[in-house]
Amino acid sequence: MKTGFEIVPSGTLTTPRGFRAGATYAGIKKKTDHTLDLALLYSELPATVAGVFTRNKVRAAPVLVSESRVKSGDPGRAIIVNAGCANAVTGEQGLRDAVAMADMAAMSLGIQPESVFVASTGVIGRRLPMEKIADSVRNIALSTEGGHDMARAMMTTDTVPKEIAVRAGHYYIGGAAKGAGMIHPDMATMLSFLTTDAAVDHAFLNNALRNAADISFNVVSVDGDTSTNDTLILLANGAAGGKLIMEGTPEGALFQAALNEVCIHLAKSIARDGEGATRLIEVTINGAKTEQEAKMAARTVTCSSLVKTAVHGCDPNWGRVLAAVGRAGIDIELSKTDCYIGEICLLRQGTPEDFDAKRVSHMLSLPEVTIRVELNLGEGSVTAWGCDLSEEYVGINADYTT
Repeated sequence: MKTGFEIVPSGTLTTPRGFRAGATYAGIKKKTDHTLDLALLYSELPATVAGVFTRNKVRAAPVLVSESRVKSGDPGRAIIVNAGCANAVTGEQGLRDAVAMADMAAMSLGIQPESVFVASTGVIGRRLPMEKIADSVRNIALSTEGGHDMARAMMTTDTVPKEIAVRAGHYYIGGAAKGAGMIHPDMATMLSFLTTDAAVDHAFLNNALRNAADISFNVVSVDGDTSTNDTLILLANGAAGGKLIMEGTPEGALFQAALNEVCIHLAKSIARDGEGATRLIEVTINGAKTEQEAKMAARTVTCSSLVKTAVHGCDPNWGRVLAAVGRAGIDIELSKTDCYIGEICLLRQGTPEDFDAKRVSHMLSLPEVTIRVELNLGEGSVTAWGCDLSEEYVGINADYTT
C-alpha cells in the first residue's frame, strides 16, 4: 500500500462510482478475433473536466473539438473514442465528422452534445466511416465492468490494454491509456482517459492533471514522434461524496499523489509495450542545475537510437548515454559526472571505472533496465521512461498502412 492510497486489483476506468463504459466493433479497424474499435465512457453525474492535448501544430479534428469543450469549463458526461482512423488532416469535413460522432453518442445516451468529448487514433489522412459509426454507437452496452472493453477498443499497435485504479480513502481514481508507437508526448499522452468519483475543485483539477502529466506522460518516449492526436482527459463526478478537494490542503496533496501514481503506471505501461520493444528503460538524471535541464537530458537519453539499440543488444556501451546527455542542451561538467547502469558505476567524476562487462550486459538483459546519471551541479532531478529499439519496430512501421 502506498502512503494514503492503494492499487485496486483489476482496476479500470469504471472502478470509480458513477461511471459506465462499453465497446463494440464498428468496422473501422481490420477485424481480428475479439476486435473492438469504438467505445463509450459515461458518467451518471455531470463531471468536472480537465484535459491536456498535443502541441503538434498538425492537430487532429477530435483534438480541436475536445480541447474547445474542455476550455469552456462546462461539466462533461461522456467520451467517445475510436481506433483505426485518426481523423487527422481531414479538413473541415473532419471537424464536422468529429462533432457528429459526439452528437451520435449524446443521442444514444440522452445527454447534451456539448457534454461529450471525442477522440480518435489510427492512420492520418483518412476520413472516418461515419455510417458505420452511426450504426454501431447504439450497439454499445454500458456496464460498470465496461472499462476493460474500452481499454481494448482504443488499441492500435498495442499488444496489451493499459489500465489501473487506485483507492484513496473514500474515493477512487481510474484510468486507461493506449499507445505503442508515435510516442513522444508534449503536454499530453497518446490517448488516456481518467476518472474519479471524488469531488474536486475545477482549478485544482486542472493543475493536478498538468502536474501529473509532466512527471509521467511527458517523460515517456518510444520513438521520438509526437502524435497529432495526443489527448488526456480527466472526469471528476463527485459520486463518492465528501467535501470538495482543494489545492493547498492535505486532501489535495493525497489526490495529487494518487493521480501521479495512476499516470506514472500508465506511462510506464506505454513504454513497456512500445512497438517491437523487449525491455523498459528507466533513465534518471540527478543533480542538474534545474528540473527542466534534467528533463531535457532524460528525454534525450530515452530517445537516443544508439542507447536504445545498445540496450536491445545488451551492449555495455555507456559512452552512448554520456554522448546523449552532452547533446541535450544542458550544462554539464564532465569532471563532476557519474554514470550507472543498474547499481554498477561505469563513470565516476568523469573517469571511467573498471567494471565486469558480462555483469553489465546481464543488467541490460533484464525486463527493466535502469540508467542513472549524476551531474552533481544542482537540485534538478527527473526520471523518464523509454524502451529498446528492435528490428520488429522497423517492420511494424514499414508496413503500417499496407
